[in-house]
Amino acid sequence: MDTSALLWYKTPADDWNKALPLGNGRIGAMVFSQPLEERIQLNEDSVWSGGFRERNNKSALPNLEKVRKLLFEEKINEAEKIIYDAFCGTPVNQRHYMPLGDMNVIHYKESECDFKGRSLDLNTAVCTTEYAINGVDYTREVFISQPDQVLVMHITASEKKAISVRVRIDGRDDYFDDNSPVHDNDILFYGGCGSEDGINFAAYIKVLHKGGKVYPYGSFITCEDCDEVTILLGAQTSYRCEDYKGQAVFDVERAEEKTYAQLKADHIADYKSYYDRANISLCDNSSGNSTLPTDERLALVKEGDPDNKLIEMYHNFGRYLLIAGSREKTLPTNLQGIWNKDMWPAWGCKFTININTEMNYWCAENCNLSELHMPLIDHIEKLRPNGRKTARNMYGCRGFVCHHNTDIWGDTAPQDLWIPGTQWPMGAAWLCLHIWEHYLYVQDREFLSEKYDTLKEAAEFFLDFLIEDKKGRLVTCPSVSPENTYLTASGSKGSICIGPSMDSQIIYELFTAVAEASKILETDGGFRKKVLEARDRLPAPEIGKYGQIMEWAEDYDEVEPGHRHISQLFALYPADIITMRKTPELAKAARATLERRLSHGGGHTGWSRAWIINHWARLFDGEKVYENVIALLSNSTSENMFDMHPPFQIDGNFGGTAGITEALLQSENGEIILLPALPKEWSEGSFKGLCARGGFVIDLEWKDSKITACHIHSRCGKKCRIVCDSVKVHTASSEVQTLYTDGAAEFDTETGKTYTLTF
Repeated sequence: MDTSALLWYKTPADDWNKALPLGNGRIGAMVFSQPLEERIQLNEDSVWSGGFRERNNKSALPNLEKVRKLLFEEKINEAEKIIYDAFCGTPVNQRHYMPLGDMNVIHYKESECDFKGRSLDLNTAVCTTEYAINGVDYTREVFISQPDQVLVMHITASEKKAISVRVRIDGRDDYFDDNSPVHDNDILFYGGCGSEDGINFAAYIKVLHKGGKVYPYGSFITCEDCDEVTILLGAQTSYRCEDYKGQAVFDVERAEEKTYAQLKADHIADYKSYYDRANISLCDNSSGNSTLPTDERLALVKEGDPDNKLIEMYHNFGRYLLIAGSREKTLPTNLQGIWNKDMWPAWGCKFTININTEMNYWCAENCNLSELHMPLIDHIEKLRPNGRKTARNMYGCRGFVCHHNTDIWGDTAPQDLWIPGTQWPMGAAWLCLHIWEHYLYVQDREFLSEKYDTLKEAAEFFLDFLIEDKKGRLVTCPSVSPENTYLTASGSKGSICIGPSMDSQIIYELFTAVAEASKILETDGGFRKKVLEARDRLPAPEIGKYGQIMEWAEDYDEVEPGHRHISQLFALYPADIITMRKTPELAKAARATLERRLSHGGGHTGWSRAWIINHWARLFDGEKVYENVIALLSNSTSENMFDMHPPFQIDGNFGGTAGITEALLQSENGEIILLPALPKEWSEGSFKGLCARGGFVIDLEWKDSKITACHIHSRCGKKCRIVCDSVKVHTASSEVQTLYTDGAAEFDTETGKTYTLTF
């Protein structure tokens, strides 16, 4: 048994947060493994609540200067009243994500069984359920195939003629038209999601069998006295296909041409082509706990027992979820990935882009899954035309803008009637940094050339939107520090403000990316000059009265010092404006910021705790990394290993995976740092296939917390700079010349060559 790659349990799931997730990027399923009446809760990534609608508030632009004047006069309440009425979206809400339905598989002849176990194998992305009825052993395997675009369930028994089940699909609270059998062995389930130009969906089920017979019975397909049963489900929507019903049928009928063994083999081969690229291995310190069921192991960690292999599993599970939830040509992962059971989910299960959606992709590049980053990058192009209208109509600016949420249609208008969160014009800018991040890892000049205009257009908005503050700096206004509230020296309280620190940091990174891209592409020198001049006038990170990084342009107090957002530390992570090597005083202040947040109860949501892990890793504090990984497992992880806000949000899974990776490998400011935040509890281990900026893939082993082997593969032939005191670099045939500067070794590489380092 691979104790770091097998989630397994002795009992079926009696709650959604205990069910196990499957996905192919587009179709998602939660498997409950109920033996007699199985429930497979289904999603399709484009099942959303309605069509596009124009929501830009036409009253914003006429009131923009008035709001700015009130904020400069510190008349915060008056400014916020105008924001509430004149800037929030009309109508208030964007579209939201919805479930597809439930597929049920019912043993209709039996009422008792002996449950043996259920599992999700992260090595194969196959979910297995085992049970016995009247002395007959049954096995159900379920997976969702990306090559064949279908969900597959295969039921076998230890005796012939032992399988008698009924299959149906239902489970939506509303909005479906039909779920009746259309022939002896198939069901077409279809309906709509709402609004006159909304999305329609279809799911098609076909039941295949060996032995026995299959026939319709009410809304069921009945299998009677069969030797084996295979169920295929395809799902499509009008979002992608004009003939969505026909496409769902086609997907299933094409898959039907293969045997079950072929379907499974093709699924596993496709999945492993991503999953096997990278892994980490940590020494087993669990005193035998690693052989226990996953829920029992998690409970023991909560009681204080160590289990490095469970941490390793958490990392594997994060990579698994990205492969299952984000494939090329699919939508990006939302607040719950592609797994949502509610018709009206928390926060609409949208793309929340004041950190959550971005966090979903923090582990894409360094965990060697660059292609899976593309759904997010592709979605930015949906924002651009809508964002131009929002920029022009609300702010009188060029370029494009998006606020703190978007939806399937790329809606860019403000979302919610909530002053601490709604009026934040930075969403598109942050998303565009993912374009630059992807380039830094893959070094694809053609990709950068294709996306340069997107970066430029995001920057153009801020060249128009930024205004001078009383110190002559360029700042955003109006904006917020996401979801937080401040107190002024005079006792005024508010959220709408001038120049929150996170805004300046994001814009600094955006302007830097545009300037560097322009330089690499040898184009647009005049625009490069403009953004660099504007960048020099942005507020830099400052240290406040508590020794902390200031969250606002002024040294305000927080109304909630333990707030879940730590927006002022964007500069530490995911950016590298603040670093231990380049800005030690600011790094010290970043530590003070974290300590202050945590001392007041911070990190109480899963995603916030995950962000904190990344922060501690960037501060080279392995013990704090370990302490917060344990806190993430103990306080914010469900039995099925899903992150809990609560409720379930997938961002913490991805953020936690990224944080564990950052503890082992970092690349920032053009330097690669090996084992920068290694906890003493991980004194022995290895990783393979992790990636660094510059196009490098790294395998590394360590013992007694010291590196024993290191191999760096150069994909792009770029110069490699390793932080270390001394190192010898070899290829298979010769030693490589190194140059030492500022505590780092630098050497040239050739595309496709692997370099062995000895320390």
